[in-house]
Amino acid sequence: MRFDLFDLRLFLHVAEAASITRGAARSHIALAAASTRIRRMEEALATPLLERGRRGVRLTAAGEAFLHHARIVLHQLEHMRGDLAAYARGLKGRVRVLSNTAALADFLPERLAAFLKAHPRIDVDLEERPSQRIVQALAEGTAEIGVVADTIDLGALEAFFLREDPLVVVMPEGHAFAARRRIAFRELLGEDLVGLSEGSAFQDHLAQHAAQAGRHLRFRIRLGSFEAVCRMVADGVGLAVMPRAAASRCAAATALERVPLGDAWARRRLFLCVRRLGELPPHARQLVDFLKS
Repeated sequence: MRFDLFDLRLFLHVAEAASITRGAARSHIALAAASTRIRRMEEALATPLLERGRRGVRLTAAGEAFLHHARIVLHQLEHMRGDLAAYARGLKGRVRVLSNTAALADFLPERLAAFLKAHPRIDVDLEERPSQRIVQALAEGTAEIGVVADTIDLGALEAFFLREDPLVVVMPEGHAFAARRRIAFRELLGEDLVGLSEGSAFQDHLAQHAAQAGRHLRFRIRLGSFEAVCRMVADGVGLAVMPRAAASRCAAATALERVPLGDAWARRRLFLCVRRLGELPPHARQLVDFLKS
């Protein structure tokens, strides 16, 4: 079963025009040649793709399926052309990086900006994901680099320590919890909370721990950044859980108290992970070395 790209485009044109004659014209070939090509496709598939009538053609069920796959193939081809055109313009590499919320909201954008400035011929695809899904993507080879918390099993990945990333509870000055040395996560489950927007990997992580305790988090409002969360907390809307680095940055501009979250899973560290460092292309290894430094 062999089809070339011209066959796929011809069939697409015929299907869109509902006519072999008009499809042939759009493909710039003779009607007889177009009819022969379509007949050979049907013979190769051992099923008719078109119902031919006096006023044109209609797709059979097999024809609909064939059209669907033809569109996918041609769409992917256009993506490939776009990517290769970028290389022709001088792009030497593209690295796919997955990061958890904490690193993405703290140090990673600044570090990536410095790397991209120093390496103008390398591009980075950056996406936020929960640490567990990052580990899975790296193991499957669908990303080159991941930044995750060590609260999950890293499996056989190669990991490099980046920094401490403990979680703290943020509250307005004078709050009853402010005098505490640490706070257990379960104590927050009945409190009014301020959190990150729906879909945040970090917020999903906290929700999982609440579910394990048979409870749910009670949010009064959810916002798009830790900075916005801190402003709401300072105004007395509720408490928030966030990485210590983000809380420290916010506290410099807002009157806030910070108390460590006492649970073992909250005393976490951030690691840079890859499946196999030696298997990465040179431009990806350059980025790993830069982030490790």
